[in-house]
Amino acid sequence: MEELLKKDHLVIIGGGLAGCEAAWQASSGGTKVTLFEMKPIRFSPAHRSGNLGELVCSNSLKSNSLENAVGLLKEEMRRLGSLIMEAADDTKVPAGGSLAVDREAFSRYITRALEERRSVELIRRELDRIPLHLPTIIATGPLTSDRLAEEIMNLTGTRSLYFYDAISPIVTRESINMKVTFRASRYGKGGDDYINCPMAKEHYYRFVDELLKAERIPTRDFEKALPFEGCLPIEDMAERGADTLAFGPLKPVGLIDPKTGQQPFAVVQLRQDNLSDTLYSMVGFQTKLRWREQERIFRMTPGLERAEFVRFGSQHRNTFINAPKILRNTLQMRKRPNIFFAGQLTGVEGYVESAAMGLLAGLNGNRLMREMDPVVPPPTTSLGSLVTYITRCSFKDFQPMNVNFGLFPPLSPMLKGRFKRRRLAERALKDLEAWKEAIA
Repeated sequence: MEELLKKDHLVIIGGGLAGCEAAWQASSGGTKVTLFEMKPIRFSPAHRSGNLGELVCSNSLKSNSLENAVGLLKEEMRRLGSLIMEAADDTKVPAGGSLAVDREAFSRYITRALEERRSVELIRRELDRIPLHLPTIIATGPLTSDRLAEEIMNLTGTRSLYFYDAISPIVTRESINMKVTFRASRYGKGGDDYINCPMAKEHYYRFVDELLKAERIPTRDFEKALPFEGCLPIEDMAERGADTLAFGPLKPVGLIDPKTGQQPFAVVQLRQDNLSDTLYSMVGFQTKLRWREQERIFRMTPGLERAEFVRFGSQHRNTFINAPKILRNTLQMRKRPNIFFAGQLTGVEGYVESAAMGLLAGLNGNRLMREMDPVVPPPTTSLGSLVTYITRCSFKDFQPMNVNFGLFPPLSPMLKGRFKRRRLAERALKDLEAWKEAIA
């Protein structure tokens, strides 16, 4: 393995969103990069494709609105030359006010871009040893292999933290009974982007009862399940009360069934999952039910009686480090500044947030190689607020976090609602442009 490591190259371990973004940013700055990706030699339990940047959960990158913190983060990344955002914008599919992509076209775009870049050397094999003597970005993601996870634990000197993440099923469009469903987005935002399966009150409660009785895949004895609130399995949500789903992923608010002219009691939404409009994912249906139970219960949904499942939901362990204890706000290790962490390993949650950490690690990896001081984005930006959270909050009870406006420094004078969010976004983009010019 030593012969593959070059002293004048920045080493990046992991070809997911964060690793690919880091490789793009560093090479855009003039740095030569060696990117290690273990696929297709070895696959994690959730990965299927040999392409880089594979999406294993939803195909949605969430809101595109600047009045939403993740929408603002995407715009900041675009302005910083993000490969991930370039790929997403090029392969987007209809999703109302959200940015969703054709997952296969998306990963092919990323793979092709990095394979064609001369300053990036892509090595398809597992690197199970961290080259401590070289500038390195560790971006192996939430599904880090056991061998490398042990290396990371030894490197950080701490017990690895983890939580359980669950992914939603995907069905074929042709198997959906369109006679009982209707197309619409909540409040008319985005036109008819979603397929909606309306549920009557009695039907909804029967559905919840079956969820509660269904057989689940058990957690291994030596692991404690710590679900992330933003990706809680639907059956776990149902345990919180019979009406929880009707006020959560199945909420009917803003949806009117044109067949009845009324708002249904509950609605299961299906979101387009690819450009050819042949696959749809069940929104909010992350699950750890056994496959046969998923097929039985989810086919109770009106319109999905004969659904063809091309992917069932599943559960997998997500690994992350205790970032506030281990990392500087430049994403360098406190004790080993030549080692960076990026992506979900840092304790961020979400595709965009993960890629954003890769972006910052790539910028600073490039600066380290060029003997320049590392940089920290302004805390008033989405990128900066998220970095501040994961590196400055209490390490005693650290848990993963999505970007949100609650992480931003407050405005003065105090504002509320949409006006507040608009002002926060305006301030963020203004400060980002000034920072971008200062570090050029």
